[in-house]
Amino acid sequence: MKEHKGANSFISERQTVVTIGTFDGVHVGHRKIIERLVNSATANNLDSVVLTFFPHPRMVLQQESDIQLINTIDERKKLLEETGIDHLVIHPFTHQFSRLTALEFVRDILVNKLKAKKIIIGYDHRFGRNRTADINDLRKFGEDFGFEVEEITQQDVEQVAVSSTKIRNALLEGKVERANLYLQHPFTLNGTIVKGRGIGKDLGFPTANLDIEEEYKLIPKNGVYVVRSVINGELVYGMMNIGTNPTVGGKQKTIEANFFELDKDLYGMKLELELLVRIRDEKKFDSVDDLKIAMKQDRAFSKQYIRDNYA
Repeated sequence: MKEHKGANSFISERQTVVTIGTFDGVHVGHRKIIERLVNSATANNLDSVVLTFFPHPRMVLQQESDIQLINTIDERKKLLEETGIDHLVIHPFTHQFSRLTALEFVRDILVNKLKAKKIIIGYDHRFGRNRTADINDLRKFGEDFGFEVEEITQQDVEQVAVSSTKIRNALLEGKVERANLYLQHPFTLNGTIVKGRGIGKDLGFPTANLDIEEEYKLIPKNGVYVVRSVINGELVYGMMNIGTNPTVGGKQKTIEANFFELDKDLYGMKLELELLVRIRDEKKFDSVDDLKIAMKQDRAFSKQYIRDNYA
């Protein structure tokens, strides 16, 4: 897959099949669209192109919006690369870009820059200034500029019955297994390991504190989760707490992972955590001893879950 930072930098010797969207989560529904894209491009000796945007339009047009996305842009790139597309175009979404008319977007971006011979798009897709144009307008442009439009019908979409909104809601409710089913891959958190308060170590459960740079990244519901990661090429499992650690006087939300069978200094390391299942809510215990008992129970549950599902 070739990555292009905007349509202006796109280069291809062949004409293309293009699909357009945010693709947050790159979930099972998105993958069906992209599979159709790749198959169509292969059958017609064309290049497959995914056109997506960053920042998310709502981050630009509704700056007070506290939008939470399933993927950071780097996570989205990694997932899209796995789909087998030829080109990923990440076009910068700006106020100026949002003012393009439908004609300007189709002519200047899709036709002149991306060399579109075919466009695969959802039945409800809207585009152009104030999102006034729809698939019928796109078909008319296709007649004028010589490209084909393939519609993803409402029936096709409803058969999948998955949306990025459903996944976000599942994660915010702590239903990570449901979200992972929709995604067809584990939900991930990516960040850098930073020094914490050291309380986990004092309790006998040393933790790696994950700092996530991107403020727009969705953080699931507070609680304890079973997680896994690859560290120095080795697959490791553990448990993770999202929350404020109220039993020991914590106030700031943290993401802390305790890895089993691992004794390494992880400070400064970039880490990807895959969330597998949620164990329980975070709660304030009556004493530190009660917290330790609960953490031992969490560890026992986690290890049994891993044996049952991943051994």
